[in-house]
Amino acid sequence: MKPVEASIVSQLKEAFDPVHLEVLNESHQHNVPPGSESHFKVVLVSPEFSGRRQVQRHQAIYGVLAEQLRGPVHALALHTYSPEEWSGPQSVPGSPPCLGGGA
Repeated sequence: MKPVEASIVSQLKEAFDPVHLEVLNESHQHNVPPGSESHFKVVLVSPEFSGRRQVQRHQAIYGVLAEQLRGPVHALALHTYSPEEWSGPQSVPGSPPCLGGGA
């Protein structure tokens, strides 16, 4: 795991005590230099999200990852669930193809 990805994983685990956590570096799907850590997809299931709207969940994550979002992280796709929501069939949307960046 690369440094930015490891930092994201560590911070999210500490802040949300997740039931399930996936952090996927999707930078390779974009017009960035090889080895970049700029585009991530996060799937986070936490009791912290019970009774909270999606926007509240996302704001909480943005607050935890504020430093990365000011620096190396350009895009963050968030898929957040309470344990109750995650208990059924899991289907996380795929990421759309990159359409920009002057490729």
